[in-house]
Parts: sequence; structure tokens; C-alpha cells
Amino acid sequence: MLQDLKDHASVASRLELLGGPVKDGYHGITALVTGASKGLGRAYAVELARRGARVILLARSESDLRELAAHIREQHGGPDAEVIVADLAAADGPERILRELRDRGLTVDLLLNNAGMGSAGPFLGRPLQPQLGSVALNVGGLLALTHAIGAELVARGSGGIVNVSSTAAFQPMPYQASYAATKAFVLSFTEALAEELRGTGVHVMAAHPGPIATGFFDGTSATIHSVADAPATVAARTLDDYARRRAVSYPGRPVMRALNRAMTWTARLLPRRTVTRVTGAMNRRQGMHEVVDLA
Repeated sequence: MLQDLKDHASVASRLELLGGPVKDGYHGITALVTGASKGLGRAYAVELARRGARVILLARSESDLRELAAHIREQHGGPDAEVIVADLAAADGPERILRELRDRGLTVDLLLNNAGMGSAGPFLGRPLQPQLGSVALNVGGLLALTHAIGAELVARGSGGIVNVSSTAAFQPMPYQASYAATKAFVLSFTEALAEELRGTGVHVMAAHPGPIATGFFDGTSATIHSVADAPATVAARTLDDYARRRAVSYPGRPVMRALNRAMTWTARLLPRRTVTRVTGAMNRRQGMHEVVDLA
């Protein structure tokens, strides 16, 4: 217990040296945000810049990233955002990203693994390639960056990793089967890594947002649930929870935070077969079993 208190004090001292109060802790740090070109990733990048962080924007779309970097410069000043254009799901994507960081002399203090994609609809009735891509990005890309950058953080004895999972991680989800499975991996991996790194000065947190009002289902007939949270709200709440050194975040509006947390406990208490059937019924009511690609 005494050692844990010393470790926490050490982290707090480093945060103060970085120029921000312990309750915030983002002034002067460099944060790498994956999937930063749109949706929740863009919201994370903007919110980090607003709080004084230098952001490294990573995604496949150069034009979107350049526009976001200009927006951050105009709205928040501070250090210019760095732009890295790469496909994290490609076989050589993670190594190219790490090489780019080294070549530019960029040191990451906070790794925010946000990039993600998923497929909706009956597993056997949907194309295979996007589902394989989801596994490569949500699992493979996250693992590769976490392994490399996490080792650097531990060597320095400071910094952190936020892995964006989902409330989908807590139960099998018929008609979103492969997506939910990748998020279950992220949940399990993040909890295990957090324990492995306890006492190193590196804080690891999983974020489990519910539905978010983004273009996640663009190109298909699926739609985001009407109760979805705004990306900006989810981003702000996630960063608040990380600054408080919480092990897990259920970001969103207060009512959604409470609901999402309660739903995860329900999934743990009921038999798995029952949970799967209930989730399948809910997704059928949302029309997930009839999802098609739009022309």
C-alpha cells in the first residue's frame, strides 16, 4: 500500500512538472490519437488541444487531418499538431508509424488508441474482408502501438495509455458479432496490462462508451441509436476520468454513464445464453438483422 501511494505521488509530481494541475495533467504533454480524422478521434484531439496538450493526429485521410490541424491551431494556439498519415490496419502500418515518430523525434506521453471499425448485420450475410479489417485494426494495430510505445513509457516511468473499448465488450452481440468480439479483446487486454504496469508510473485505462453520434455505420442501412452521446461529451468525460487516474471510464452524459455501467453489470450477472438472446432481440428491433450496403 505504501509503495502504491509513493507511485501515485511520483505520477502527480511529474504531472505538475509538465505544467498542469494534477486534476487536469494535460498541459505540456504529447498525445498520440489514432483514428483522429473524424468522429470520436477528432473530438479527443480537439479536447486534448483545448487542455494544453500537443497532439499527434494519426489516420488514413491526409486532407481531414490537415484540416483538423489547422482548426486546432486557429482555435487553441499552442504547439502545432503533428500529422501522420498511415493505415494502422495494414501489415506494415504500425512499423511505419513508429518509424515516423522516431524520424521526427516525437516522444509520446499519452497513447490514445481510439481507431476502430466494425461491421453490422448477420455475420454470414456480410462481406468477410471488412470484418477481417476490423480485427486487424481494433486488435492488431492497438497491440502493436501499445507494445512499442508502452515499453518507452515504462522505461521513462511516466505517461499513460487509454484504450477505447465499448459497452459492446461485455456481452456477445448477434448482428455485430465480430465487432463486439474485438472490443471484448480490448477490454480483457487492457485490464491485464493495467495490472502488469501497476507501480511503474504508467497509467492504463479502458474507456467504454455506449452509442455515439458519429458516422460509424455510414455506407450501410444501419443507424446509430437515438440516445447516442455527442463525441465531444464522450471525449471530455474520458479525459476527466484519465486525469483522475481511474481504471475504467464510462464516458457520456450522466444518465448514459449510469445506464451503461448498469448494463455491463447485468451482462455479468445473467447467464451468457440469456444475455446473448436478449442482445440479439434488441439488435433485431434496431433492424441489425436486415442491414445492407447502400448504393
